[in-house]
Amino acid sequence: MIKHGIAIVFLTLLTQLGGIAWLLALILRPLFGRFLTIFLATYLGLSVGVHYAAPSTGRVALPCLDAGPTQVAVLNPLYCALNRHYVTPEMKDYANSLAAHMHETFPGTRTRALDGGFPFLNGFPLLPHLSHDDGQKLDLAFFYTDAGGEYQLGKARSPIGYWGFEDPRPGDPEPCADQSGISLRWDVAWLQPYLRDWPLDEARTGEMLRWLAENPVGEDFRIFIEPHLARRLGVSGDAVGFQGCNAARHDDHIHVQFVPAATPPSPEPVQPDPAAPIEQDPAPIETETTE
Repeated sequence: MIKHGIAIVFLTLLTQLGGIAWLLALILRPLFGRFLTIFLATYLGLSVGVHYAAPSTGRVALPCLDAGPTQVAVLNPLYCALNRHYVTPEMKDYANSLAAHMHETFPGTRTRALDGGFPFLNGFPLLPHLSHDDGQKLDLAFFYTDAGGEYQLGKARSPIGYWGFEDPRPGDPEPCADQSGISLRWDVAWLQPYLRDWPLDEARTGEMLRWLAENPVGEDFRIFIEPHLARRLGVSGDAVGFQGCNAARHDDHIHVQFVPAATPPSPEPVQPDPAAPIEQDPAPIETETTE
Protein backbone atom coordinates (compact mmCIF):
# COMPACT_ATOMS: atom_id res chain seq x y z
CA MET A 1 0.00 0.00 0.00
CA ILE A 2 2.96 2.32 0.48
CA LYS A 3 3.61 2.44 -3.27
CA HIS A 4 -0.04 3.30 -3.90
CA GLY A 5 0.18 6.09 -1.33
CA ILE A 6 3.27 7.49 -3.03
CA ALA A 7 1.53 7.30 -6.42
CA ILE A 8 -1.53 9.11 -5.09
CA VAL A 9 0.54 11.93 -3.60
CA PHE A 10 2.73 12.26 -6.69
CA LEU A 11 -0.18 12.31 -9.15
CA THR A 12 -2.11 14.76 -6.98
CA LEU A 13 0.82 17.18 -6.93
CA LEU A 14 1.43 16.73 -10.66
CA THR A 15 -2.13 16.88 -12.00
CA GLN A 16 -4.47 17.57 -9.03
CA LEU A 17 -6.89 14.89 -10.31
CA GLY A 18 -4.53 11.96 -10.81
CA GLY A 19 -4.53 10.94 -7.16
CA ILE A 20 -8.32 10.77 -7.12
CA ALA A 21 -8.30 8.65 -10.29
CA TRP A 22 -5.72 6.29 -8.78
CA LEU A 23 -7.79 5.89 -5.62
CA LEU A 24 -10.95 5.19 -7.61
CA ALA A 25 -9.08 2.65 -9.72
CA LEU A 26 -8.04 0.82 -6.54
CA ILE A 27 -11.68 0.72 -5.40
CA LEU A 28 -12.99 -0.46 -8.79
CA ARG A 29 -10.25 -2.99 -9.54
CA PRO A 30 -11.99 -5.92 -7.79
CA LEU A 31 -15.02 -5.36 -10.00
CA PHE A 32 -13.40 -4.78 -13.39
CA GLY A 33 -9.76 -5.84 -13.12
CA ARG A 34 -7.05 -4.27 -15.31
CA PHE A 35 -6.01 -1.51 -12.93
CA LEU A 36 -4.15 0.63 -15.49
CA THR A 37 -7.11 0.66 -17.89
CA ILE A 38 -9.46 1.68 -15.09
CA PHE A 39 -7.06 4.40 -13.95
CA LEU A 40 -6.68 5.89 -17.42
CA ALA A 41 -10.41 5.79 -18.12
CA THR A 42 -11.20 7.35 -14.74
CA TYR A 43 -8.57 10.05 -15.16
CA LEU A 44 -9.87 10.89 -18.63
CA GLY A 45 -13.43 11.07 -17.34
CA LEU A 46 -12.45 13.34 -14.46
CA SER A 47 -10.42 15.62 -16.75
CA VAL A 48 -13.30 16.00 -19.19
CA GLY A 49 -15.72 16.60 -16.35
CA VAL A 50 -13.70 19.37 -14.72
CA HIS A 51 -13.40 21.13 -18.07
CA TYR A 52 -17.12 21.87 -17.75
CA ALA A 53 -17.22 22.18 -13.97
CA ALA A 54 -14.26 24.56 -13.48
CA PRO A 55 -16.10 27.73 -14.67
CA SER A 56 -18.39 27.43 -11.66
CA THR A 57 -15.33 28.01 -9.46
CA GLY A 58 -13.90 30.86 -11.51
CA ARG A 59 -11.46 28.98 -13.77
CA VAL A 60 -11.60 28.34 -17.51
CA ALA A 61 -9.45 26.19 -19.75
CA LEU A 62 -7.12 27.48 -22.45
CA PRO A 63 -7.40 25.67 -25.81
CA CYS A 64 -5.33 22.51 -26.08
CA LEU A 65 -4.88 22.81 -29.85
CA ASP A 66 -4.45 25.73 -32.21
CA ALA A 67 -7.55 27.93 -32.07
CA GLY A 68 -6.51 30.61 -34.55
CA PRO A 69 -4.19 33.59 -34.34
CA THR A 70 -6.38 35.64 -31.99
CA GLN A 71 -6.58 33.05 -29.22
CA VAL A 72 -3.84 31.82 -26.93
CA ALA A 73 -3.45 28.03 -26.90
CA VAL A 74 -1.02 25.90 -24.92
CA LEU A 75 2.31 25.18 -26.56
CA ASN A 76 2.05 21.45 -25.91
CA PRO A 77 -1.13 19.37 -25.30
CA LEU A 78 0.74 17.82 -22.37
CA TYR A 79 -0.36 20.84 -20.31
CA CYS A 80 -3.98 19.85 -20.90
CA ALA A 81 -3.26 16.19 -20.15
CA LEU A 82 -1.88 17.31 -16.78
CA ASN A 83 -4.73 19.81 -16.12
CA ARG A 84 -2.31 22.74 -15.84
CA HIS A 85 -4.03 24.97 -18.42
CA TYR A 86 -6.67 26.68 -16.27
CA VAL A 87 -6.81 30.44 -15.60
CA THR A 88 -9.36 33.01 -14.56
CA PRO A 89 -11.72 34.25 -17.30
CA GLU A 90 -10.06 37.66 -17.01
CA MET A 91 -6.62 36.18 -17.61
CA LYS A 92 -7.88 34.27 -20.65
CA ASP A 93 -9.44 37.43 -22.12
CA TYR A 94 -6.23 39.37 -21.49
CA ALA A 95 -4.08 36.67 -23.10
CA ASN A 96 -6.38 36.62 -26.12
CA SER A 97 -6.06 40.40 -26.44
CA LEU A 98 -2.29 39.90 -26.52
CA ALA A 99 -2.64 37.20 -29.18
CA ALA A 100 -4.82 39.47 -31.30
CA HIS A 101 -2.26 42.27 -31.03
CA MET A 102 0.59 39.96 -32.02
CA HIS A 103 -1.38 38.75 -35.03
CA GLU A 104 -2.16 42.33 -36.03
CA THR A 105 1.48 43.39 -35.68
CA PHE A 106 2.99 40.23 -37.17
CA PRO A 107 0.24 38.55 -39.24
CA GLY A 108 -0.02 34.82 -38.69
CA THR A 109 1.77 34.81 -35.34
CA ARG A 110 0.59 32.24 -32.81
CA THR A 111 0.91 33.14 -29.13
CA ARG A 112 1.45 30.13 -26.90
CA ALA A 113 0.99 29.54 -23.17
CA LEU A 114 2.80 27.21 -20.79
CA ASP A 115 1.70 26.60 -17.20
CA GLY A 116 -1.42 28.34 -15.96
CA GLY A 117 -3.01 26.68 -12.96
CA PHE A 118 -5.11 23.75 -11.79
CA PRO A 119 -8.90 23.80 -12.17
CA PHE A 120 -9.81 23.98 -8.48
CA LEU A 121 -8.79 25.23 -5.03
CA ASN A 122 -6.99 28.52 -4.48
CA GLY A 123 -3.70 27.90 -2.73
CA PHE A 124 -3.17 24.44 -4.22
CA PRO A 125 0.48 24.45 -5.41
CA LEU A 126 1.39 23.95 -9.05
CA LEU A 127 4.84 22.48 -8.61
CA PRO A 128 7.59 23.40 -9.21
CA HIS A 129 6.28 26.98 -9.30
CA LEU A 130 6.27 29.12 -6.18
CA SER A 131 2.97 30.69 -7.27
CA HIS A 132 0.46 29.62 -9.97
CA ASP A 133 -1.98 28.58 -7.26
CA ASP A 134 -5.09 30.63 -8.05
CA GLY A 135 -5.56 30.91 -11.82
CA GLN A 136 -4.23 34.48 -11.78
CA LYS A 137 -0.80 33.59 -13.19
CA LEU A 138 0.20 32.51 -16.69
CA ASP A 139 3.51 31.75 -18.36
CA LEU A 140 3.94 32.71 -22.01
CA ALA A 141 6.37 31.08 -24.41
CA PHE A 142 8.99 33.06 -26.30
CA PHE A 143 8.97 33.31 -30.08
CA TYR A 144 11.79 31.81 -32.14
CA THR A 145 13.21 31.70 -35.66
CA ASP A 146 15.30 29.08 -37.35
CA ALA A 147 18.91 29.65 -38.35
CA GLY A 148 17.72 31.33 -41.54
CA GLY A 149 15.56 33.85 -39.68
CA GLU A 150 12.19 32.26 -40.51
CA TYR A 151 9.58 32.47 -37.75
CA GLN A 152 8.71 29.09 -36.24
CA LEU A 153 4.94 29.00 -36.01
CA GLY A 154 3.74 27.99 -32.55
CA LYS A 155 6.99 26.28 -31.60
CA ALA A 156 9.78 26.81 -29.08
CA ARG A 157 13.31 25.55 -28.53
CA SER A 158 12.04 23.12 -25.92
CA PRO A 159 9.01 20.89 -26.65
CA ILE A 160 7.40 22.17 -23.43
CA GLY A 161 8.69 25.75 -23.68
CA TYR A 162 10.69 25.66 -20.45
CA TRP A 163 14.45 25.25 -20.01
CA GLY A 164 15.51 26.63 -23.41
CA PHE A 165 17.40 29.43 -21.71
CA GLU A 166 18.73 32.63 -23.27
CA ASP A 167 22.01 33.03 -21.41
CA PRO A 168 23.29 36.51 -20.51
CA ARG A 169 25.73 38.12 -22.90
CA PRO A 170 29.02 39.68 -21.75
CA GLY A 171 28.25 42.79 -19.74
CA ASP A 172 24.61 41.84 -19.07
CA PRO A 173 23.29 42.10 -15.50
CA GLU A 174 23.48 38.83 -13.58
CA PRO A 175 21.91 39.38 -10.16
CA CYS A 176 22.26 35.71 -9.19
CA ALA A 177 25.86 35.15 -10.31
CA ASP A 178 27.08 34.67 -6.75
CA GLN A 179 24.12 32.64 -5.56
CA SER A 180 24.75 29.51 -3.51
CA GLY A 181 22.54 27.03 -1.73
CA ILE A 182 19.34 25.26 -2.71
CA SER A 183 16.85 27.01 -5.00
CA LEU A 184 14.61 26.40 -7.99
CA ARG A 185 16.96 28.34 -10.26
CA TRP A 186 18.00 25.32 -12.31
CA ASP A 187 20.35 25.71 -15.27
CA VAL A 188 19.59 22.21 -16.62
CA ALA A 189 22.93 22.34 -18.44
CA TRP A 190 22.78 18.65 -19.41
CA LEU A 191 19.60 19.27 -21.45
CA GLN A 192 20.75 22.24 -23.53
CA PRO A 193 22.61 20.25 -26.27
CA TYR A 194 19.41 18.30 -26.99
CA LEU A 195 17.21 21.35 -27.58
CA ARG A 196 16.63 23.05 -30.92
CA ASP A 197 19.37 25.50 -31.79
CA TRP A 198 17.01 28.34 -32.64
CA PRO A 199 17.71 32.02 -31.96
CA LEU A 200 15.20 34.12 -30.08
CA ASP A 201 12.81 36.07 -32.29
CA GLU A 202 13.62 39.38 -30.65
CA ALA A 203 11.14 41.39 -32.72
CA ARG A 204 8.12 39.32 -31.72
CA THR A 205 9.23 38.56 -28.16
CA GLY A 206 10.11 42.22 -27.58
CA GLU A 207 6.75 43.32 -28.95
CA MET A 208 4.96 40.87 -26.65
CA LEU A 209 6.85 42.15 -23.62
CA ARG A 210 6.27 45.77 -24.67
CA TRP A 211 2.51 45.25 -25.08
CA LEU A 212 2.27 43.60 -21.69
CA ALA A 213 4.20 46.42 -20.02
CA GLU A 214 2.04 49.07 -21.67
CA ASN A 215 -1.31 47.40 -21.02
CA PRO A 216 -1.60 46.56 -17.32
CA VAL A 217 -4.96 45.35 -16.07
CA GLY A 218 -6.57 44.52 -12.75
CA GLU A 219 -4.70 44.95 -9.50
CA ASP A 220 -1.11 44.03 -8.58
CA PHE A 221 -0.18 43.56 -12.24
CA ARG A 222 3.30 42.06 -12.57
CA ILE A 223 5.57 40.73 -15.32
CA PHE A 224 8.60 38.59 -14.51
CA ILE A 225 11.53 38.21 -16.90
CA GLU A 226 15.28 38.08 -16.40
CA PRO A 227 16.82 41.60 -16.22
CA HIS A 228 19.31 40.89 -18.99
CA LEU A 229 16.51 39.97 -21.39
CA ALA A 230 14.37 42.98 -20.51
CA ARG A 231 17.35 45.22 -21.26
CA ARG A 232 18.23 43.33 -24.43
CA LEU A 233 14.65 43.67 -25.70
CA GLY A 234 14.56 47.35 -24.73
CA VAL A 235 11.53 47.15 -22.46
CA SER A 236 11.10 48.57 -18.98
CA GLY A 237 8.25 49.76 -16.81
CA ASP A 238 6.80 49.69 -13.34
CA ALA A 239 5.27 46.24 -13.88
CA VAL A 240 8.42 44.63 -15.33
CA GLY A 241 10.31 42.96 -12.52
CA PHE A 242 12.69 40.23 -11.44
CA GLN A 243 11.32 37.16 -9.70
CA GLY A 244 14.30 36.73 -7.40
CA CYS A 245 17.08 34.18 -7.16
CA ASN A 246 15.11 31.49 -5.36
CA ALA A 247 12.55 31.07 -8.16
CA ALA A 248 13.06 29.43 -11.54
CA ARG A 249 14.90 31.26 -14.30
CA HIS A 250 12.74 33.48 -16.49
CA ASP A 251 14.89 33.72 -19.60
CA ASP A 252 12.88 30.94 -21.27
CA HIS A 253 9.40 32.44 -20.77
CA ILE A 254 7.48 35.48 -19.52
CA HIS A 255 5.37 35.28 -16.36
CA VAL A 256 2.24 37.45 -16.11
CA GLN A 257 0.00 37.84 -13.10
CA PHE A 258 -2.77 40.12 -11.89
CA VAL A 259 -5.73 40.12 -9.56
CA PRO A 260 -8.95 40.73 -11.50
CA ALA A 261 -10.56 44.02 -10.59
CA ALA A 262 -13.53 43.59 -8.26
CA THR A 263 -16.90 44.10 -9.91
CA PRO A 264 -18.94 46.67 -7.98
CA PRO A 265 -22.24 45.29 -6.69
CA SER A 266 -25.35 46.25 -8.57
CA PRO A 267 -27.36 48.92 -6.76
CA GLU A 268 -30.42 47.58 -5.00
CA PRO A 269 -33.74 48.90 -6.30
CA VAL A 270 -35.23 51.63 -4.14
CA GLN A 271 -38.33 50.38 -2.33
CA PRO A 272 -41.14 52.89 -1.84
CA ASP A 273 -41.84 53.96 1.75
CA PRO A 274 -45.37 52.80 2.56
CA ALA A 275 -45.71 55.62 5.14
CA ALA A 276 -44.90 58.34 2.62
CA PRO A 277 -47.89 60.30 1.27
CA ILE A 278 -48.87 59.49 -2.26
CA GLU A 279 -48.50 62.49 -4.49
CA GLN A 280 -51.46 63.19 -6.77
CA ASP A 281 -51.05 64.65 -10.21
CA PRO A 282 -52.45 68.18 -10.21
CA ALA A 283 -55.90 68.55 -11.79
CA PRO A 284 -55.79 69.95 -15.28
CA ILE A 285 -56.54 73.67 -15.56
CA GLU A 286 -59.66 74.38 -17.59
CA THR A 287 -59.47 77.28 -19.97
CA GLU A 288 -62.35 79.09 -21.64
CA THR A 289 -62.46 79.37 -25.36
CA THR A 290 -64.38 81.97 -27.36
CA GLU A 291 -65.82 81.42 -30.73
